[in-house]
Amino acid sequence: MLAAALVAGVGGFFAAEETAAAQSKIAVIDVRRAMLETEEGLRVQATLKKLFDSRQVELDAKQQKLQAEKESLEKDAQNKKVPQEQLQRRFETLQKQAAELQAIAMEYQREMQRKETEMTTPIYQRIIGIVRRIAAQDGYEIILEKASVPYMRADLEITDRAIQMYNSGQGGDAAPGKPGATQPGKPATPAAPAAPPAAAPAPAPKKK
Repeated sequence: MLAAALVAGVGGFFAAEETAAAQSKIAVIDVRRAMLETEEGLRVQATLKKLFDSRQVELDAKQQKLQAEKESLEKDAQNKKVPQEQLQRRFETLQKQAAELQAIAMEYQREMQRKETEMTTPIYQRIIGIVRRIAAQDGYEIILEKASVPYMRADLEITDRAIQMYNSGQGGDAAPGKPGATQPGKPATPAAPAAPPAAAPAPAPKKK
């Protein structure tokens, strides 16, 4: 009788656990995709691309000019028709210009990162507000970031729903979540484009 009672008790415990798990509602969202595929997110991407393209044109022009000067210096050094002191001055100037171009490229990267943060943070905050609203409306206990979920049923994803709510103007501040509720970490915004490397400085001209 004692063994039977013990087995019944253990069985009842696991049945209760399974019932509690079944009652918990879980959803999944791809926060990054939700941010980028809203109408506002698409406009932000277009604006950032336009800024990047303009900066890329500037860098390419400076890069080409630097490369032409490098080739000219190498040619003059081989012909040995230009005084050594003049070649040395040109070489030092070329090195300085290469360093300046690299600094400009780094500054453009930082500018892109600042712009991305400035323009995408409000979108992220409104997406999180929508996540809270969906959780409150549908009674979800947990909404997980899709990137951290190895498997899920397709019907558990709310990304498209969040995008639709955002585009319909429901992306404002939501009511505060339950005490202890946590927000997913902000996903990385579209990566800042890598600036082209500065032209390698020309080798020091050989002395006669």
